[in-house]
Amino acid sequence: MEALDVQSTGTYVDATFGRGGHSSAIFKRLDDQGCLVMIDKDPEAIEVAKSVYGDDSRVNIFHGSFAMLTSLLDKQGLAGKVQGVLLDLGVSSPQLDDPERGFSFRSDGPLDMRMNTQTGQSAAEWLHDASEGEISEVLRDFGEERFARRIARAIVQERQQKAFTRTGHLAEVVAKANPKWEKGKDPATRTFQAIRIFINGELDDLQQSLNQVVDVLACGGRLAVISFHSLEDRIVKRFIRKQARGLEVPRGVPLTEAQRCPRLKLVGKAVRASEEELLKNPRARSAVLRVAEKIQ
Repeated sequence: MEALDVQSTGTYVDATFGRGGHSSAIFKRLDDQGCLVMIDKDPEAIEVAKSVYGDDSRVNIFHGSFAMLTSLLDKQGLAGKVQGVLLDLGVSSPQLDDPERGFSFRSDGPLDMRMNTQTGQSAAEWLHDASEGEISEVLRDFGEERFARRIARAIVQERQQKAFTRTGHLAEVVAKANPKWEKGKDPATRTFQAIRIFINGELDDLQQSLNQVVDVLACGGRLAVISFHSLEDRIVKRFIRKQARGLEVPRGVPLTEAQRCPRLKLVGKAVRASEEELLKNPRARSAVLRVAEKIQ
């Protein structure tokens, strides 16, 4: 909330509603002139948003990806008028805690992993058809898994005997194929992360959203992004740095800082959870908050 610098009459976008924790905190700070836009891919999240905020004229609720940021805000005449955009990336706790959603390797459930259960290919469907090379590439690129090729080979060999339909089955095969378990981390962590990111197009959506966010913000508006692994954080960090640097010109070209036309400025350093917060919420251990402000 401090990062967003919420003003009572402002317009704010919670682009990852989840179950509304951030939206609730923003909403409490708004008066009758304020406006809050809620976006989420997950139909269950949207149902929660509508049940709590559906009757309030200050709230706009959209089912979709934050990659649709500009088009959604254009419909409301809000593009270029937003004081704050919040992106809380990755899977939400309710999604992770419900075995039926297929995100968790700790609880057995259908191997789905889709944030939007109304469209797209499930993890089980993808694993049934993907080649060993494709699986290995996804595990390497989106999970940074050292043993991607070995795990991919084990998955392809196993599916010839029994199709993957349950999370427990996949987690078991991955654990057996992983020769060196990281201390304090389940051997299936990186594989499940990689498949989830791929199935939901998370990094593509993030890049598309960032490319739109400067245009939807008003001058002085804030962007706050919470990421949970290095792939996301790297994209966010590079985007903010590029926008703060402005036009890229050959070395030696005599341009002033103003002539480079930077569009964002960094607000503070990256923020991580305190020890006190981690005692209450261990899932925040890998969270990184980065904040930037639109300057023109």
